[in-house]
Amino acid sequence: MTMPSAMRRKGWTRKQKRLAVIAGLAAVIALATTLVLVALRDQIVFFYSPSDIATRDVAPGQPIRLGGLVKDGSWIRDGDSNVFVVTDGRADLSASYTGILPDLFREGQGVVAEGSLTPDGKFLASNVLAKHDENYIPKEVVEALKASGEWRPEGAQ
Repeated sequence: MTMPSAMRRKGWTRKQKRLAVIAGLAAVIALATTLVLVALRDQIVFFYSPSDIATRDVAPGQPIRLGGLVKDGSWIRDGDSNVFVVTDGRADLSASYTGILPDLFREGQGVVAEGSLTPDGKFLASNVLAKHDENYIPKEVVEALKASGEWRPEGAQ
């Protein structure tokens, strides 16, 4: 295969140079995106269930979200201090939160808490999110509860 005479005399055409630059930029962007996604693969998860935390290596102090149901009979209030147990039916995790909990926070209801594990394996929440109406539980919590066989739709208890 022979090269066109214009390429032999002058090198690449402007169109070929632009194409090469665009291809190079696309390769650099693809590489950067891959590196970011690999570095953040564990942080992309919206929350961890208590079972996930038990099976994964979650380092104490690492910011995470914990999701599940507030276990019945586990909520203890002492002024602004709140201690409760989050469960997914397979595992339980004790959580503590200092501050005012959302009005919709109740035992037996879905919750997502932001915070980190303490060195003794308990969860220290910095923010607690509760369901926003009578029928809402985060999709990920529903899936985790269904997987563990603990899913109870409203009214079918």
